[in-house]
Amino acid sequence: MLNQLIQFALSQRLLFMVLTLVLVGVGVRAFRELPIDAFPDISNTQVQVIVKAPGMTPEEVEQRITYPLETEVRGIPRQTILRSITKYALSVITIDFDDGTDMYWARQQVSERINQVLAGLPEGVEGGLAPITMPLSDVYMFLVEGEGYENTELRSILDWIIRPRLLSVDGVADVNALGGEVRSFEVVPDPDAFIAYDLTIDDVCTALEQNNRNAGGDRFVRNDEILLVTTVGQLETLEEIELVPVATRNSQPVLIRDVAEVRLGSLTRYGGVTANGKGEAVEGLVLNRRGANSRKTVEAVKAELEEIKDALPEGVRLVPFYDRAELITTAVGTVRSALLQAVVLVLIVLLLFLGNVRSAVTVGTILPLTVLGTFVAMQAIDLTANLMSLGGIAIAIGILVDSAVVMVENIHSHLQKADKGHRAKALMHAALEVSVPIFAGVIIIVVSLAPILSLTGIEGKLFRPLAMTIAISMVVSLILSLTVIPVIGSLMMNSGGGGDNFVIRFLKRLYQPTLAWVLRHTRISVIAALVLLVGSAILAMRVGKEFLPFLDEGTMVAQFEKLPTISLEKSLEIDTRIESELLKIPEITNIVSRLGSDELRLDPMGLNESDVFFVTKPRDEWSVDSVDGLQGKVREVLDQFPGVAYGFTQPIDMRVSEMISGVSAAVAVKLSGDDLAVLDAKAREIESVMASVDGSVDVQRTPLGGQLYLKIHLRHQELGRLGLSVEQVNALVARAIAGEVVTEVIEGNRRIPVLVRYPESTRNSPEAIENLQITTPTGHRIFLSDITDLSEVDGPTQIEREDGKRIVVLQCNVEGRDVVGFVREVEERIGTDIDLPPGYFLDFAGQFENQARASKRLGIVVPFALLAIFMILMTTFGAVRQALLILANIPFALIGGIIALFFSGFYMSVPASIGFIALLGLAIMNGVVMVTFFNQLREEGSSIDEAVTNGAERRVRPVLMTAILTVLGLVPLLIASGPGSEIQKPLAVVVVGGTISSTVLTLLLLPALYRWVEGWMERRYPS
Repeated sequence: MLNQLIQFALSQRLLFMVLTLVLVGVGVRAFRELPIDAFPDISNTQVQVIVKAPGMTPEEVEQRITYPLETEVRGIPRQTILRSITKYALSVITIDFDDGTDMYWARQQVSERINQVLAGLPEGVEGGLAPITMPLSDVYMFLVEGEGYENTELRSILDWIIRPRLLSVDGVADVNALGGEVRSFEVVPDPDAFIAYDLTIDDVCTALEQNNRNAGGDRFVRNDEILLVTTVGQLETLEEIELVPVATRNSQPVLIRDVAEVRLGSLTRYGGVTANGKGEAVEGLVLNRRGANSRKTVEAVKAELEEIKDALPEGVRLVPFYDRAELITTAVGTVRSALLQAVVLVLIVLLLFLGNVRSAVTVGTILPLTVLGTFVAMQAIDLTANLMSLGGIAIAIGILVDSAVVMVENIHSHLQKADKGHRAKALMHAALEVSVPIFAGVIIIVVSLAPILSLTGIEGKLFRPLAMTIAISMVVSLILSLTVIPVIGSLMMNSGGGGDNFVIRFLKRLYQPTLAWVLRHTRISVIAALVLLVGSAILAMRVGKEFLPFLDEGTMVAQFEKLPTISLEKSLEIDTRIESELLKIPEITNIVSRLGSDELRLDPMGLNESDVFFVTKPRDEWSVDSVDGLQGKVREVLDQFPGVAYGFTQPIDMRVSEMISGVSAAVAVKLSGDDLAVLDAKAREIESVMASVDGSVDVQRTPLGGQLYLKIHLRHQELGRLGLSVEQVNALVARAIAGEVVTEVIEGNRRIPVLVRYPESTRNSPEAIENLQITTPTGHRIFLSDITDLSEVDGPTQIEREDGKRIVVLQCNVEGRDVVGFVREVEERIGTDIDLPPGYFLDFAGQFENQARASKRLGIVVPFALLAIFMILMTTFGAVRQALLILANIPFALIGGIIALFFSGFYMSVPASIGFIALLGLAIMNGVVMVTFFNQLREEGSSIDEAVTNGAERRVRPVLMTAILTVLGLVPLLIASGPGSEIQKPLAVVVVGGTISSTVLTLLLLPALYRWVEGWMERRYPS
């Protein structure tokens, strides 16, 4: 089949040249239309249920909301994990499903299960499914600023002008409004006036509800015209609210203004934003819809914001501080730059080795054609252009030309010997001669990528695109090498030139005596190789392990945790003070701190927790050489603020970690059990152990206690005697302290809530709360203290649950050592130093889990890939011994990879493991070419010694060319420094080191082993 394909191509040269031009046109179009993102979509199928329960404590929310909802959703099929976090006034339940589960099916299943529970929730509690986003949905963040404007006004501008416009942008799932205050009309009752007029807060709420309505009065006909009748009774101003009648006393109406103060106010806040040490700010956060192109979404958002600026009040401006498109551009630019540099290096090497411009151009044409063909295939299978998929092309750039090099080098050699009249026949013979080894070599490389394609979870989603583009580009390169390259060669390579150039002659002068020595001392050479193999195995055991190397996103996030009892105002004040000090660091230009829960409750933090986003100068203006150095400066400042625990992460890394383990750090320890007091005590012991282990930084423990509660205990005996219900008392307390939005005032498209609640002096005083009055069914007024007892107690700040069990989470980052080794030491120390009571269990989570899962899966799949490669070699050579001989090159190829990894300082991560897998095919490819040529020479009548000596000498050029091209193709990735380059470097280091050792052994040890094995076979079986 291969022979017929080559013969057809050479007989239909015009057709294939036209097809090549078509490929160029379609490829350029595909490149322009490919969706671009920074990273592959690594999000799982995840559904969140968010319930807001104003005024409820964490324990009450857990009992009345979280637990019933968890019970309902637990039996949904394909569910992998069920997590929840319960805080003051909030319950967030997260359900993860198997990869591949349809998002809409999962949401439907969850929705059907929770509807009954939601319908039975107490009045004022509301919730449902979160928007269809993904953990990496935060794509654009901006501040709304304006001198002379209050934050309440800026928040209204964001809520009613900016947010509605952005929600109409294609790709936007939602826009989170943070910071500032939501404007309201506040009705503040006077307790003394209530006593004087014999009224209650219920009377005021009912009056407002009944006096803020429009109603339709149908229609009537006048002079053959229809008039629609409506009554207009909606409230529009503070004055109208003040005039609402509540009751009648002594034939005189009692108005709202007689018993309450009506004023402009704001709703209860559960979070806030500060910026640049100047105090509170207002922030907009754009969430990308799941499956939408992040870059296009951001570009459309920025275009819409430009138009919105004209509709903003004078002096109001929008200041962006996080733009995912910048990361996308930089990360993709890193790979694109490496790709272009690799192409230039490859072309230079081709020219040096081939010594013939036409031959070099012939081989060089395969690079753009292969890349364009790969883009066409990527578009056909909906593969996004991102750091990993484009990285696959960059990694393969030196390998892509291997097939063409072998093809052109063989054509080059045959044309050197051919007469002018037999040029076409010589070219045909040369192409047919190497078609089988080229085909087998490429197929082996593609098969060797199967373990990467088999990866599951986040590591699979991250690295499958890389393996897919390598495989696609290799197949495209193979097709072009067997068709287009011979056609171009027939048009451009008129002759083979004048023999070897000076580079090849110099290399052969070095190679010939070295090979002769190895052939004379085969046993010593084999023993030396085995010693190197054992030595590299010892080094491998000393290499640490991690999931992924630190990926520099070009920005930084700090996470603060303060005392659980801190107020919102004090927490905002501390954040502002910290920002002022941090801005003294010259590398930092802007800081935005996000405190507490966001408007959509997608990020359920407490009032004591903050995410701090840093905007820094360009790297070349830093006085430190790394992010670690900058973090060191920030740590020096933060250590000056006692009571503030902190950790460091990055926007995407934070969300990925939260998706993996529910926390935003590299390592998480989860302790599960029933009793919160026991959990808290044991968590403190574990925290001490983690902090004492070398390499631990940013150790944090989820606080269980420390939150003060004012508990109002109802005396049921008194309630029964007076005929009062618990619900009546609860409603009084809730309305008096938390307040109740009883109606709203409509101003154009804006909705302004009307909030009824007691004055701050009453809400913040236990004594005043005890003096609240409630009316019995007989009409008598009694004080709340007559039927209740108040006490201050310590209680939980939040309650986390996982798979139905209460848990406490400890987390930390790791510096200066590998994560896997760190976790092992922590496990050993905890097992030795801490005794857990019966019913309490410990679980380790974090990114290292993915590394362990990937290693386990690769350990299963790689042997099957090797077996498949062995079968291909068997089919190619028809001899077990030669298949095993080529496979023997694999462990020797690992020598260079291990040595390079050890001395480079990288750990054994998933990218490094993929580098070793890639070596499987690369190590075998040159071996296939070498052994095939040995066999051809023997079939032509050469002895074993002649075949080995002459064959190795004649194959030194293609073998060295493919090796050098592979190495130089990866050099740009080794020296790249832009965001995203860190994830490629371990892979490139392994492949470069392995390629060097593999090439040395292919050129020296493989000929010696071939001579040894085939000579033994010839002596034993002379026939």
